[in-house]
Amino acid sequence: MTPLKELGSPARPVLLRQLNARTVLDMIRARGPVSRAEIARAAGISKPTVSLALRMLLEAGLVREAQAGDADGPTYGAIFFEIEPDAAAALGVDIGGRYLRIALADVTGRIRAREDVQSTEGSADTVLALIPEIATRLMERAGVDARRLAVATVGVPGVVEPASGTVTLAENVPGLEGADVASRLQRKLGVPVEVVNDVNLAAIGERDSGVGRGVGNFVFVSVGTGLGAGVVIGGELRPGSHGAAGELDLLRPVASGLDPSAPAIRAYAAELQAERSSSDRPLDTVEIFALARTGDPWALGVATEVARRVCAHVVPIAAIVDPELVILGGGIGSNGDLLLPRLREMLAEALPYPPAVQTSQLAGDAVLTGALSLAVARAREWAFSRLG
Repeated sequence: MTPLKELGSPARPVLLRQLNARTVLDMIRARGPVSRAEIARAAGISKPTVSLALRMLLEAGLVREAQAGDADGPTYGAIFFEIEPDAAAALGVDIGGRYLRIALADVTGRIRAREDVQSTEGSADTVLALIPEIATRLMERAGVDARRLAVATVGVPGVVEPASGTVTLAENVPGLEGADVASRLQRKLGVPVEVVNDVNLAAIGERDSGVGRGVGNFVFVSVGTGLGAGVVIGGELRPGSHGAAGELDLLRPVASGLDPSAPAIRAYAAELQAERSSSDRPLDTVEIFALARTGDPWALGVATEVARRVCAHVVPIAAIVDPELVILGGGIGSNGDLLLPRLREMLAEALPYPPAVQTSQLAGDAVLTGALSLAVARAREWAFSRLG
């Protein structure tokens, strides 16, 4: 047992000062610009303690003096404080089958620079080589010191094994299967790199900045080239034991005729066209949904079939997870005007407690938004860890 006298060792006051600094920093981040007196009242700590914490934070470059902002009434010469945006920077990356999206954000979460590149060749080696080059350009464009880059979070279209970090079940980007993306990028970027399944990041993006805000239990279902889901329970992402929770593509062998992904729907629509002896070229999914919006009965029938197939995947999820909300995303899932009324009706018939269904507000930026959300949170921790 530790002797009681050791509890009064010099380490304890240092820890207490750091805890107070953390409290003050969180208060400034949540309410800034905010004055010393406002911090003391809201945090329930003394003004001298707040002053000491502010001095530590100012010396560490984590906060700065600011204008009064929207203060009501006279300020009587009070000094206000806000987060120093350049205390740290974070990189968010979305590696998709067609596009590479990269954004640089400061520690407040504001995007300082962004670049979207169409993946012409699309191989993993090409994409991974581009990321450090683009990151350098973004920092130069934003005027961000490279030494302030704290972390990068990367979304990939595959399962990331928790133990090894290896990407598996990655079909959309040639060469990504089996790659250790984190190690390869960390060597080039010189900062910690976290690699996360793209649909899971989309769920985090919706939780923090989309229609999932304030919803404790929801599932993000991406229907596009592939099919996947991100499960959020109690406000936390649940990736599963192997990082494969919600990997709906795994159901294809036992869900014949129920695949709502773009390739399967194109094939289904092509069969219908052949049955009606149409000599027209096969339509892609964008054209089919556009035609449905004109009231074309054939295209509306395809939309109904898509809703039926999506419903077939949502029902077992709802039966097991019992989510409050299902959020549809991806190229197919974004057609909410056509899918939602049909899907809601089907779910009401199939389930005693059907979840609400909405389409993503973030659309194609859902993955990148989630990546930045995680990266910025880790950049804040990095910045605070440098506090003496």
